[in-house]
Amino acid sequence: MDGRLSDLDIKPWQRQIHEIFQAAALRHVAYVPDAGHKGLIALVQGDQAMTASPMTSEEEGIALLAGAWLGGDKGVLLMQSSGVGNCINMLALQQTCRFPLVMLITMRGEWGEFNPWQVPMSRGAQPALEAMGSLIYRVEEEGAVADTVAAALDLAYGSDQAVAVLLAQKLIGRKVWTKGGGG
Repeated sequence: MDGRLSDLDIKPWQRQIHEIFQAAALRHVAYVPDAGHKGLIALVQGDQAMTASPMTSEEEGIALLAGAWLGGDKGVLLMQSSGVGNCINMLALQQTCRFPLVMLITMRGEWGEFNPWQVPMSRGAQPALEAMGSLIYRVEEEGAVADTVAAALDLAYGSDQAVAVLLAQKLIGRKVWTKGGGG
């Protein structure tokens, strides 16, 4: 296996998000590698109209998207709930400069979590984002993904707001620890 995903590894809701990105003419997708976003990242990497930019830390994505907006392009930041804590200070840039920022956040530390280290930031992600002025949409079910992501993009790009879409762990799937590795 060469590391690429098969079509079966990409979830239908990830395909829907990619189609919404295309319809919104997004050009930049910043991300820190994450199993919950793996299928969506693969779709973006295969899309000639989008640039997939891996980050070493989530706050770099906020700066990248601010620069993209100043250059006339739209983008989105993909991250896991554990990365929200890394972004708190950089979210002040969005509040001060008032540029659109959309964050799609896969939640860990919730339903069926095996890793206790994921639980505290899971509990703190939404309150931290709200404290920094971000608006929050939460998705629990696959049927709500497309409309919620489209609404987040419309709100952010229509009013220069920071909008976070929290993709519940029940939606993305339970992580299972296996001997020699894990989630």
